[in-house]
Formats: sequence, C-alpha cells, structure tokens
Amino acid sequence: MLPGARALRAAGLLLLPGAGPRTGAGPFTGAARRARCGPGQRPEGRRAALPAGPDLRHFLRAAAGKEPGPPPEASSAPGAAKVYLETYGCQMNVSDTEIAWAILQRSGYARTKELDEADVVLLVTCSVREKAEQAIWNRLQHLKALKARRQQARVPLRIGILGCMAERLKEEILHREKLVDVVAGPDAYRDLPRLLAVAQSGQQAANVLLSLDETYADILPVQTSAGGTTAFVSIMRGCDNMCTYCIVPFTRGRERSRPIASILQEVRMLSDQGVKEVTLLGQNVNSYRDLSEVQFQSAAAPGLSRGFSTIYKAKQGGLRFAHLLDQVSRIDPEMRIRFTSPHPKDFPDEVLQVIQERHNICKQLHLPAQSGSTRVLEAMRRGYTREAYLDLVHHVRDSIPGVSLSSDFIAGFCGETEEDHQQTVSLLREVRYNVGFLFAYSMRQKTRAYHRLQDDVPAAVKRRRLEELITTFREEAATANVALVGQDQLVLVEGPSKRSASELCGRNDGNIKVIFPDAELEDAADCGAPGRARPGDYVVVKVTSASSQTLRGVALCRTTLSRAAACR
Repeated sequence: MLPGARALRAAGLLLLPGAGPRTGAGPFTGAARRARCGPGQRPEGRRAALPAGPDLRHFLRAAAGKEPGPPPEASSAPGAAKVYLETYGCQMNVSDTEIAWAILQRSGYARTKELDEADVVLLVTCSVREKAEQAIWNRLQHLKALKARRQQARVPLRIGILGCMAERLKEEILHREKLVDVVAGPDAYRDLPRLLAVAQSGQQAANVLLSLDETYADILPVQTSAGGTTAFVSIMRGCDNMCTYCIVPFTRGRERSRPIASILQEVRMLSDQGVKEVTLLGQNVNSYRDLSEVQFQSAAAPGLSRGFSTIYKAKQGGLRFAHLLDQVSRIDPEMRIRFTSPHPKDFPDEVLQVIQERHNICKQLHLPAQSGSTRVLEAMRRGYTREAYLDLVHHVRDSIPGVSLSSDFIAGFCGETEEDHQQTVSLLREVRYNVGFLFAYSMRQKTRAYHRLQDDVPAAVKRRRLEELITTFREEAATANVALVGQDQLVLVEGPSKRSASELCGRNDGNIKVIFPDAELEDAADCGAPGRARPGDYVVVKVTSASSQTLRGVALCRTTLSRAAACR
C-alpha cells in the first residue's frame, strides 16, 4: 500500500477497488456520487465539465505531513456568480458564514443581499434543536418556488445547505424533493468552489467529512456585522465533552484549537479596522489548547474548576486559554474582549485572574448550568453536582467583583421529575442571572441520550416547565437589573434603537442592552466641541429604569475604555 494510503482510506479520500473514479478531488458519500450520474452515465463522462482540482499526490503529501500547496482557484471575472448567504443558529454559524464567504470571494464570487438576483443561495444551518432544523425545511419550501421560476426562465438557481444540519442529515437533504444542489459540513468550506462547480453541471455534490485538524487558521473571515463595531473570532472548533443531550460532537467533531499566532493576527486586523469589541468563539472556548508551538507541547494541564470532572483524561501540553486571553487583551486597550461558549469545568484561577486584572476583558461570564438537579446533571454527564456549580458561582463572584452571569437551561430532559424541575427553579432564584437562554429539551439522533435514555417528559409538561423557568428568570433578572438604577454604566454604542430613531442602543460591560436618547454630549477625553455619539463610541450612561432585559438611561458624556477604567 502506498505511504499514507491507510490514513487516506480512513479519511474517505482514497479510491478503493470497485468504488469507481471520482469527479474532481473532494470526498463524496456513495449516495451523492450516484446522484451525480444520470442513468447509464459513467462518472468519467463528466470530468471535462469540471475545473481541475488537487490530484492524489496533493493528498499523499498531506498524509505524509508535508504541506501541500493550495488547490487551484477560479479567477474573478466580470459578471461573476452572485451568492446569497443566510445564517441560522449560534454565533459560531455567524463566524462560519464569514469563513465561507471569504473562501468564495477568493474564488471569484460576488456577494448579494438581494435573494432575487442570486445565482447561489447558501443556508448556514443549526441542528441543536428540532425547531432550528424545521426552520430550514420551511425556508427550502419557499426557495423551491423561486427555483421553479428560475428554471422556467432558464436562469438556474443553485441551493446549498452548509453547517451542522448538512452534517447530520446529508442523505435526507440530497434526496428530499431533489431541491438542494450542494451539501457541505462545517469542515468542508474549503471545498465549496469545487462543489458549486459540480452543481453547475446539473449534479448534486456533497462533502461532509469531519476533520481532526481543520481550524481555517489561514482564512481571514470577511466580517459581516452591521456597522463594523463588533466582530466574532473563532479560536477553536468541536467539542470532546460528549454531554448526553448534545449533537455538537457529532456535527462539528473533536476539539482542535487554532494557532494563537493566527488569532492575534486577526484581532490586530480588526483593531486596525476600528472594531471595538471582539468575541472569541468556540463550542468549548475555555478548553482552548494550542499545540502549534513545540516548546509548549509538554506543559502541564491546568486544573479544572474545583469539584468538576471530565469523561476524558487530562490533556497535557499546549498554550491555554488564560495565555490567549492575556495576549488578545494586550493588542488594543480600547477593544472589549468577550468569549463564548465556555464550560464551567474550565475556569481555573489563572483564567479568573486575567479577567479581573484586564480592564478591557468584560466582567461577564457565561456559566451554562443546564439543570439545578444533581440527578439530572449526572444523567446529562455534565461532570459536576449542583453544589459544585454553586461553589464555582461564589468563587467567581469573589474573584471578579460585580461580574455579570448568564446561563443555559434545558426544561424536561429525559427522566426529569417535578422535584428535579423545582431544583432548577430554585437555582435560578439563588444565582439571579443577568442573562438566560432557556429551551425545552429536543432529543437529537446520534446523541448518547438517543441511544440510552427515554424522552419520557410529555411535550405539554416541557412547555409548562419552560414557561415557569422563563418567568422565574425574568423576575430575578429584573431584580438584578433594578439594582443598577442610579449607577453609571459604560456603554459601547451599536447604533439607533430599533424602536425609535431618536434613541441610541448599545451594551454595557455585562452585555445588557442599554437604550438612551440621542443627544449632543461632551467628550470627557478632550476639550472638543460637543457632538452626538456614533457607533463604536463609548458613552457613560446613568441608568434611570430597568426591566429583565433592558436598561434605560441618560447619556452623560463620551469617553474611552481606558479613561473609564482609570476613573473607577
């Protein structure tokens, strides 16, 4: 067998006897490969219609550990195909959209915000809950009518499904009404230009292989956030926690971290562009572990939060999250740093210390609890008890005075009793979160819960329990926010309020929305003439009223992040 052939075969990239030749270079499922050929056609008959891709030697060099050159890319040309992108789900999907667009832009595509003028429609999808997937199926029905009109007008429209839903339901997506032309999983965005070339010839194309090392570290995303005030930076992908309810390890694969050098390069670029807030992203962001620098590969693993455990052995070596936070926070003292989504187990003291010390790291932590019942937490394989979680909350508040907390909760998990539910209600009251994300349990295929547990809580009970959790959260969040009335809050202006053009909207350090009148303000940083605040400005706002989700106030002056920190 050729050197590296075993690795290639394991990855699904090596042609096996009897498998038939593949068009282009990327991996396809057997069903997708069959769908690309009409009755009686041989795959070879389509080769001439496709752009050249990397050959077998390209992948052999990669398997042998040698750096392959990039595959050939299409050049941009007048009248380039226009792509329309829609994003569903979490912030990671926003980041994935920017990565996919950067790849397509390099390959000569143009971006459009008008659906009717698009040649390609790509939906970046979510599979965390059934409701998220149903939204995509509904959207596809709308696109079905548009595609039929295009076919009648002989102006073809290609439709692609990207991301987690593509990974989970590739076969159903390709065969359901034959509507979708391209299916690409979260680790296959580099292959999009070739997949779209296959689709242009009238055939379906798919690549849903998960990778052990893909982080898109060399792809600088094209930022799409409105106004350019905030941006997301992906620092790691995948998750190793294997919580029983969670589909993420099966749709996004194992944990792998992006080299710190490429993260710092992207954050510097965003700073140069005037971005004032960066959110570091990952499915388990605080388990970041960069192994790209040899001298750190034998470093000891940091300790877990006290009272927490994992299903896997401690991972030795690498630069860790505390080091990354330290380096990112030094780039621009006027840029806020946030991160999401973490796991409570990965908050060693060194992480809490750097958050407390740096004025530009937001004093806001997401501590997803999921349940307030130790029995349910054990069934979820979360690795902690209710008591350990509360100990962490107290330790965080002692370490970072004034910290704002947010959390995730699931109502009606498998086997959850009324007593379990009431323990979750009591946890919401005891912790008093500022922000909450609460959902009814939705069983996902492939998860451990799907194979080992029974989804035995009736839908009506789930809805009732969810409503009770939401009501409790809002009551406690309102109380927490009312405590801020009369205080000055530093707000990063995002733009006009959606409900009134005479008001501005932004967020404070705790990530709570703040609304205030748009008026001329003095600038505390210099003696310049008064002026109106603009997106990207920091404004001191005195809070006059509060609800569970919003603060309202009066702007006092414009300032800077550094000056505001010095005046505390």
